[in-house]
Amino acid sequence: MKKAKVNPVYVTGIALLSVYLFWGGTYAGMKIAIETMPPFLMAGVRFFAAGAVLYILSRLSGAKRPARREWRSSAIVGALLLLGGNGLVAWSEQRVSSSIASLIVAAVPVWMMLMSWFGRGGKRPSAGIIAGVVLGLVGIAVLVFQPGHTGGGGATHLPAIITLLLASVSWAAGSMYSRNAVMPESPLMSTAAQMLTGGALLLVFSYFTGDWSKLDVTVISVRSYMALGYLIVFGSIVGYTAYIWLLKNADAALVSTYAFVNPVVAVLLGWLLVGEQLTVNTLTAAVIIVAAVVLVTIFRSRPQRTATQAALDIQKQQQSVH
Repeated sequence: MKKAKVNPVYVTGIALLSVYLFWGGTYAGMKIAIETMPPFLMAGVRFFAAGAVLYILSRLSGAKRPARREWRSSAIVGALLLLGGNGLVAWSEQRVSSSIASLIVAAVPVWMMLMSWFGRGGKRPSAGIIAGVVLGLVGIAVLVFQPGHTGGGGATHLPAIITLLLASVSWAAGSMYSRNAVMPESPLMSTAAQMLTGGALLLVFSYFTGDWSKLDVTVISVRSYMALGYLIVFGSIVGYTAYIWLLKNADAALVSTYAFVNPVVAVLLGWLLVGEQLTVNTLTAAVIIVAAVVLVTIFRSRPQRTATQAALDIQKQQQSVH
């Protein structure tokens, strides 16, 4: 009997749903985990453990060991996505709420668009995309200037906000680089290699930040252990694998939609699970940033037009999207 073929649309839908829900929950998960765990060390354990599991599973399924060049590319992606991206987010959540963190990271599609523009062969973005960028910056400004709220008291922690911006830029750079990088053919092995190298870098980096000296296993709560388990299984193994698969097999504009779904999930879970305040500024910023990402996504996904087509459309005052 012939095996029934799996509809790729269903696979894409399941992968997107996994990224939407599970990654939306990682912000609250990190917030809870670092209540009693050092941030970089927690992130290192999370990704190295998940990477080890995925490596074993991929080898059992027949995947080849990564070549030296593939390990190098994986290390670069792991450094950008996990050390520079996720690690900095975990550190920042010591000082700001998971809601604020998720909203600033939501700007990743904006940075990806700017990198595409200034990269080799990049073209000037349309007015719609520029409007989205401006809106995104306005939304971030609304988050920064909200006195009396950090998710824990006091004025908004500016260094943490700047760190989150750096984290989102690093994540965007890693996502862009991974598209054309020489990676293991197996998506599972590709994810495993990135997590192993990224997790190892986080563990080494955590030593220099003093996380190892701050570690006290006796004070780690059951709540933090459960959050770490969620991050390993659902945030890393399931969610990250789905994201890497989407980057290779789905349209970039479709993949980027996770950025305006995750913040909604994160804000709600931060309120329900962590007891974070839903201030007027936070809700206003959420609306602005989500609208900005939607604008960038919609206009970026429109097909490009040639110079001849653009010239013919001038009389109709239509704009080309680059």
